[in-house]
Parts: sequence; structure tokens; C-alpha cells
Amino acid sequence: MTNTQPGWELYRSFLAVVREGSLSGAARALDITQPTVGRHIDALEQALGIALFTRSQTGLNATEGALALVPHAEAMAAAAEALQRAASGEAEEDRGTVRITASEIIGTEVLPPILAAFHEQHPRIAVELLLSNRTEDLLRRDADIAIRMVRPTQAALVAKKIGTIHLGLHAHPSYVEKHGAPRSVEEITAHPIIGFDREPSVRRLEGLGIPISRDLFAFRCDSDVAQYAAQRAGFGLGFCQIALAKRDGLVPILPGLIGFQLEVWVAMHEDLRTSRRMRLMFDHLAEHVAAYIASENR
Repeated sequence: MTNTQPGWELYRSFLAVVREGSLSGAARALDITQPTVGRHIDALEQALGIALFTRSQTGLNATEGALALVPHAEAMAAAAEALQRAASGEAEEDRGTVRITASEIIGTEVLPPILAAFHEQHPRIAVELLLSNRTEDLLRRDADIAIRMVRPTQAALVAKKIGTIHLGLHAHPSYVEKHGAPRSVEEITAHPIIGFDREPSVRRLEGLGIPISRDLFAFRCDSDVAQYAAQRAGFGLGFCQIALAKRDGLVPILPGLIGFQLEVWVAMHEDLRTSRRMRLMFDHLAEHVAAYIASENR
């Protein structure tokens, strides 16, 4: 190991490669060139005197030595974010950027009018929206604020439960008119069902002990948005939020007998409470997403 102290930009690239699994993925995430990321990794390996990655058919795999560095690099990333916020002088002003993460359906079907209303009130705050069905890590600063369908468990987060979303099985009226609707749980499998391709789906229909496997689905796609589009096009039966189904005129299938529910939480890192724009967005999301959830019962 040399006496040279690697700069943050080297660790930043290192962390991106660990997260993305490749130089090209890290370059896209950081908005820099792939050769630059490669030079950063080479320089960091030379400075530390250890190999950080091994190549495989699936990409770059972090070595044991690299994995030991990850928690420290993540701490550096959090400190860099905090320094940037402090240096920006925007902590108590309603300007700057807020990065939100939400699921595909929440992000495309629920948030647009809510964010439009926020922008009308606070036009100097730019909004970034990360759509992902993964639970993005707020401690790593993948996003500033998250809308999650599971209760956050990380201790350093400020979280607020804003309601429970109910999902049921629905079909478009055109499908029901042509093919009818199942009158019992057993008849469901006689209809085309919309579901997932490679990602895991709901493993069992709520409380009924009916396993769901990939082979059960006649339409398979890992995008919730595409699934819902197929449902509205009359492809077959699919699960969706009851509030959305009411909005779009879908027909409930065996209501009250088949379905499940998800808790909805808004969360952010506790360090962001000192930022006015973060507090404004957090409170706005909590209020208006809760109002959307309440619309299910109207």
C-alpha cells in the first residue's frame, strides 16, 4: 500500500461499480465515461495494494477485500451528500432538488398530479423521480424520500405510515362482456391471468392457499405499468389497487373473497429533517397520498 491517499472520486466510482456490477453501469449511474471509471478503479487498486474486482460472465464481482471497504465507502458517500447540502446554503430555502423513489404504479398513476400541485406551490424545487419496485436504500442516498409498501426498518430513517392500499382481482368490462367472470375461486384458473415473468409475484392468493407460479400467467411482464395496461386493454384478470380500478371503471372479480393489502409509508433519512425542501415534500406526499388512499372508500 502506498502513502497516497485516494480521493473521494475514486471511492465514488468504486461504490458505483459494486452497486451496478459493471464499469458501464457505474458510468451511466455517475454520468461519466466508462474509461474514467476504469481509471479510477485501477488507481484505487494501486493506492490500496489490493484487487477489488474479478471478472465473470455476469460482470464484475467484488473481492472479499472490496466488500470490507463498502460500509466505509457508503459512509463517505453520506458525508459527501451532507457536505454538499451544507455548502449549498439551501437548507432553509424552498429551492434545490428532491429525489423521490416509488413503485412503478405509484410513480405513474398516483404521484403525477400530486407532484404537479407541489410544483405549483414551490416552483424553485426540482423533482427527480426514481421508479423501482426494489426497496431503495435511503441510507446510501439512492433517493431522498421514499414511498414504500413495507414498513422501513432502518433506524436512521424518519418514517410515517399514511394508510393501507387494498388490491383486488379485476378485469376490464370488455373482457367480462365477452368471456364472463369467474363465480368461484376454482374458476379463476380458467381465465387468462396477468402476472410476472421473472420477478417473484404474490406467492399465494390471500388466505385461499392457491399457489401462484409463473406458468399460471397468460400475460407475463415484470413491469407493473405494462401489466396494468394489459388489464385495461381487456387481456384478462389481474391484480390492481381498488382505488385505481374504481377510477378506470374496471370490474371487481370475487370482491371481498380474494385480494391482499399493503401498508404505505413515507420515509426519509433523519439528517434531511433540517432541509426545508425535504420537509415540504415529505409533508406534501404524506398528506396527498393519504388522501388518494382514502378515496378508495368514497
